[in-house]
Amino acid sequence: QVQLVESGGGSVQPGGSLTLSCTISGNTFSTGCMAWFRQAPGKEREGVAIIYRIGGTTYYADSVKGRFTISQDNAKHTGVLQMNSLKPEDTALYYCAATRLTCPPAAEWGTSNFFPYWGQGTQVTVSS
Repeated sequence: QVQLVESGGGSVQPGGSLTLSCTISGNTFSTGCMAWFRQAPGKEREGVAIIYRIGGTTYYADSVKGRFTISQDNAKHTGVLQMNSLKPEDTALYYCAATRLTCPPAAEWGTSNFFPYWGQGTQVTVSS
């Protein structure tokens, strides 16, 4: 059974940094994609970043470009979201998601329906 487990969430002041990790267990994912989504109270879930396992192509939401970096360690089946210069509007429950074989089209990378595997979420709170 495939499991995704996030870690690294917490509370930080504006301008601070956090590093989220996502570890996949239960199967080997050598293709497909890993992505991070977030959902703030009263808002829809939105794509934050995605990385394609083959080639390492990445895409980011406009709101996080230049501040967040997604990376992967395929040997360890782990993905990382480095978040810098955090803002109060980054406050949300952050989820990692993965596909095993295929990836969404580039123009639809932030569509959650493409991802069959999800973690339980980790809370990020940015507040002074």
